Amino acid sequence: MLPKNLLKYNPKLFARGKRGLIYTFKKNKKTIAIKIKNPESKAENRIQNEINFLKILNKHKIGPRIIEIGEDYFCYEFIKGETLKDFLKNKKNYKKVLENIMHQCEIMDELKINKEEMHKPLKNIIIKNKIPVIIDFERCHFTSRPKNVNQFKEFLRRINLE
Repeated sequence: MLPKNLLKYNPKLFARGKRGLIYTFKKNKKTIAIKIKNPESKAENRIQNEINFLKILNKHKIGPRIIEIGEDYFCYEFIKGETLKDFLKNKKNYKKVLENIMHQCEIMDELKINKEEMHKPLKNIIIKNKIPVIIDFERCHFTSRPKNVNQFKEFLRRINLE
């Protein structure tokens, strides 16, 4: 359920995922996204989990920047761009973008954070002005053996870009 204090901005549904719903609204000429739990999801504490990991990752310039945190939601700067899937269709000037994504994966591995979805990141990375922003950290967890770099390398091998 959307928080009452944000209803005045008239949020519109932007995306529906298995575990979360994303709404967007304008505030001070900026587009803001709000993520809440999908009421149909049985997953527990996914919003709080994502908040916890974004707090850590934002310090390393990874993920969308959190703007506001509530009990069952968080707001972040909306990343207007194209998905990695659409970006790679162009097949030009992608090397620096992929290097940047790999660098972010290396940082997450150093932090012992596993995102769990770097082997299929086509929808979980938004490219804005040739800068990739990884999104969707609800499944993140700490592990002694993170696999972000290996998963992303496997993805690159599969699509034949490495």
